[in-house]
Formats: sequence, structure tokens, C-alpha cells
Amino acid sequence: MAQIELLDQQTIDQIAAGEVVERPASVVKELVENAIDAGADTITVEIRDGGTSLIRVTDNGCGIDRDQIPRAFLRHSTSKIRTAEDLTGVRSLGFRGEALSSISAVSQTELITKPADQMLGCRYRIEGGQEIGLEEIGAPNGTTILVKNLFYNTPVRKKFLKTAQTEAGYVASLVDHLALSRPDISFRLIIQGTMKRNTSGNGSLKDVIYSIYGREACANMTMVDVTTDVISVYGFIGNPGLSRGNRTYEVFFVNGRAIQSKVLSSAVEEGYKGFLMQHRFPFAILNISLDGKRVDVNVHPRKQELRFSDPMAVHASLTEIIQNALRSHQLIQRVESGMPEKKPDSETAAEGQHDAAKKVRAPEPFEENRLARIRESVKKDSPYEKKYPERMHTQVVRETPSIQQYQERSRNKQEDMQLTLDTIFSAPAKKQYRIIGQLFDTYWLIEYQDELYMIDQHAAHEKVLFEKTMRSFRERSFHAQQIQPPVILQLSVQEYERFERCREAFEKLGFEAEPFGDQTIAIRAIPSDLYGLSGKEVFLALIDDLREISEKDTPESVLEKVASMSCKAAVKGNSRLSEREINHLLEELMELDNPFFCPHGRPVIIAMTHAEIDKKFKRIL
Repeated sequence: MAQIELLDQQTIDQIAAGEVVERPASVVKELVENAIDAGADTITVEIRDGGTSLIRVTDNGCGIDRDQIPRAFLRHSTSKIRTAEDLTGVRSLGFRGEALSSISAVSQTELITKPADQMLGCRYRIEGGQEIGLEEIGAPNGTTILVKNLFYNTPVRKKFLKTAQTEAGYVASLVDHLALSRPDISFRLIIQGTMKRNTSGNGSLKDVIYSIYGREACANMTMVDVTTDVISVYGFIGNPGLSRGNRTYEVFFVNGRAIQSKVLSSAVEEGYKGFLMQHRFPFAILNISLDGKRVDVNVHPRKQELRFSDPMAVHASLTEIIQNALRSHQLIQRVESGMPEKKPDSETAAEGQHDAAKKVRAPEPFEENRLARIRESVKKDSPYEKKYPERMHTQVVRETPSIQQYQERSRNKQEDMQLTLDTIFSAPAKKQYRIIGQLFDTYWLIEYQDELYMIDQHAAHEKVLFEKTMRSFRERSFHAQQIQPPVILQLSVQEYERFERCREAFEKLGFEAEPFGDQTIAIRAIPSDLYGLSGKEVFLALIDDLREISEKDTPESVLEKVASMSCKAAVKGNSRLSEREINHLLEELMELDNPFFCPHGRPVIIAMTHAEIDKKFKRIL
């Protein structure tokens, strides 16, 4: 029988490092979060060879006192918490005291640090968990950490890393997310000696979005700034036309921490229901603040996941916020002129920053409000803010005329678009718009206030029928029709259990069904009319769909499935309609809260301005 032995400290440290240091991006995450906790407002990340040969993180934070440096590299040594009770309301990004210990166990690490109140700084070197030396040197205020030859003493770990280019991509994505979480901090990313990202740190989240995602994304996003009894949400959500094929662009921050959350993803996607096509996902960047006691961040080794004390309340609140934001903004998709987009040039921006670094401007009221909220949620209990309060209120930022001018144009355009929203689907508009005619027996062309509108007749009729059906469900205006003899259906165990769970929804539809033996039901009544669908057809289709209905689906979800079936009765494409019929359809669209997208997420209407058409014909250059 093998003997049980106590592992040596070096082996213990390497095992522990495996939970925290997965790849170079993990190292960057831990070091940058420490810099943020230290009150830095400028952070520079430099990597070479994907971060395996060099990672350098430099900040202008509070620094570390000489006598505290060796202790900082011990496991479970931290300045963030003191007792287990502190975990319930922790606001700092780091708190376990494992990062520096884990990083130094699998690399050659060098720390250079200097607090502002000291004349000299210190350099501390540690390799593979073994201290090499500590000496005084001249250094700027703040901290620089160099991590060289990552995994040099654990070659098996290094072998499982991806290519240098892929690992660098992970680091770049991480820095982008950190910049989005803290627009009040200037982030710089240097890869192989080339500046790849450079944010101003002026507190404007929209500036950061422009820097990372470009002009198109910036122009097609709607601001969200709502506080409820449960959560406070600030950020931007993409218009449905900005949707993506995966969840990569669903970016969430909770109390300043970048996290992945099925609860938040589900809530946002639920809010977009009816606005997006199937298998499309929203573009959303949201900062969510809530009481630290209502969330547990100590559930994942890398703190990438968290647990809400009341996930259902958070889910419901966020879903409602997203729905209200989408319904209150212009959602008519526009045909752009196709002019090439000029993306921000990081290198040019970096050079320009040196000239503009001397300029200090007070943040605009809008930015200051955002800045205050972010600081409140992240640094509320930070000991560093008390020690260096001036760092929290002074920012050296660069002016970016191109972005500012672009944002002004974008705001003007949004105001014009909102005016269009208030008029195109209003009663006065009916007297002013001109129906040009039907195109391809599918689309209707309408001229109104210097714009051309194109309406998909099938999508429009689908939307009208869907909303009518849902309204009938809620008002219980369907009449049950008794059938003799009853229809007897044999169900599987899973189907029967789900039928019982969704029984309320069937009753709302006008069905009367009851148990009739083991896993058998008897249908005694069906709705008399469902906009062209027979009650039996609907019931059998629902039974087929029961296996696809998840546990989280509510009776409302079942009703929506049935309402979607009613879309089969909608007028099809390649069908000739009269002008009278299209006028009636437009009147019905005007009565809807969201006439812009069909139940499957396809656009009902798109628009093109007179100027955009002129550009296509080169009448305007």
C-alpha cells in the first residue's frame, strides 16, 4: 500500500497555481485587478510571445511599502479582507491573496514599486516561489510587475498553451473587457512592441466602445441607465440589426467585475425576444450594480462566475429594463450609404496622447455621473482611496476631436430618428405619406418626409396576427368548443409531467383536458378559432413541442408558441395586395407597441433617406 506523505511547499504552490494561473491572460487579469484595487488611473500591459516570455504590467497606483513586499507573495496574504464576514460585502476585485503567490510559483517574477510618500522604490525578485533578492532603487510612483518565462518549471502546462498569436488574442480580449468595466481608467496594451489599444480614461463608456468596436457598433447602440429596487444598470445595448451569431458580445460587469452569468444572459435574451431572429444573440455591454450582500463572488477559482441571492428577481428586473429600452427607441433599420469606416488608429492615438497629456478637462456632467457611479460601486470600501484621495478626482486625458464630432453627429441623427418614430406610425402620418406601390408582390414602398420606407407584407401581417392572438389569450376571448367523443392521447412520462406544468396555459387557450389514466389525457374541448388554425392542430403541435419546453418556460412562453403558429395564416410573399389592404395593415401596425420586428425577429420595415439615395447615385459625394 502506498504511503501517505505531506507534499513539500513548492509542489503545493504549483498545484495551487494551476487553479489561478491557467494561461498568460490569467496572469494579466490578476495583475491588472490588483492595479485597479491600488487606485491606479493609468495601466499599461505589455506582452511578448503571447505572454509566455514576458508580461509587464505598470500602474500609477499607491505602491507597496518595503516591509510589506515579501508578505504580498505569501499565499492567503491580502489587504482586502480581514475576516470571513468581509466576504459577504467585498467590493475589491481581488481578495483571496493567491495571485502573486501562484504567479511567482510558475515564473520568474520581478516587482518594482514605490509609494508616493517615499523617496526610493524597491525591486524584489522571486523565481519558482524562491526569493532571490530585495533592494532599493529609483522608481516612479506606482508598481511594475514583470513576469518572465511563464511555466518555465512546469513544461507540461506550457505544452498545452495555444499559439502565441492565440494567447495574445485572449489577453487583448481581457484588456478590452477591463477597459469597458472602468472607462475612468486609461488602459494601454502593447503586443510585440506595438500599441494595440489605448483608451483615454475620460470616463466615457461610449468612447471605449468606439475605440474597441468601431463606428458602426457605436452608432447602433442604445444607452440604458435605470435603477430599480433590485439592481442598477448602466451601459449600452445594440439595436437588433447589430445581433451576433454567438454570446461573445454579451459583456456583463457586476459591481465592476467582469463575469459570465447564465442568469444575466438569459435575462437579456428574454428582453430581446421578438426583436431577434432565431440563433441570433444581442450585443450588450452592461454595468450592473447591486448590494454586495446580494451576490457571492467567491464561487469560482478565477472569480469569473458569481451567485445571486435572488436570481429570479435579478432576471425579471433586467428583462424588463431591456424590453423597455428597446420599445422606447427608434428601431427602424436603415440602409446606410456604404461609406468606408475609418477605424481608430491606436498608434496615432498613442502619439497624439503625448501632446495632449498636459490638457486637463473636467468631465462633462453626463460623464461625471457615470464616473461617480462606477467609483461608488467598485472603490467604496477601498483603503487606497483614503490614503490617496487626489488620484480619485484628477484625470489627465487626451482630447479626441474625431470621436467627439462623431458622437455629436450620432446624437443629432438619433434625435431625427426618434422624431421619425413618433410620426411614421401615427394618425397624422396617414394624411402625409404616399404609397408608391408593391415591389415583387412582397414589399410595399412608401414615401414619407424625405425618406423611403420598405415594408415586408408577410412580416407585417405576422406581427399583427401574433399581437392579436396574444391579446386574445390575455383577455380570454376564445370560446371553448365541446367535442364528442373526447380525444384520448397517450403521453410519455416526460411529456405528461410537462403537460401538467403547462396546464394553466392550455386552459387559457380554451382547452379542457384532464387526466384519463396512467400518462393519458382526455381532451374534451378545444378553442373554436385561432385565426385559421384548428384547435386539434394546435394541441397536437403543442404536445410535439413539449419536449422542447424547458423548465424555465412559463405559461406565457407556451402562449407565445401558439401565437407564433397563428403566423401561418399571414399573407405570404408573392401575393398581390390592394392599396386599401396595405392601408388597413398599416393602421393595425400603428396600434402595436413594437411594430418593427416580426415574432421571429425579422425586420418589418427598413428605411433609406433621400440623402442616402443621392449618395448611391453619386449626386452627393
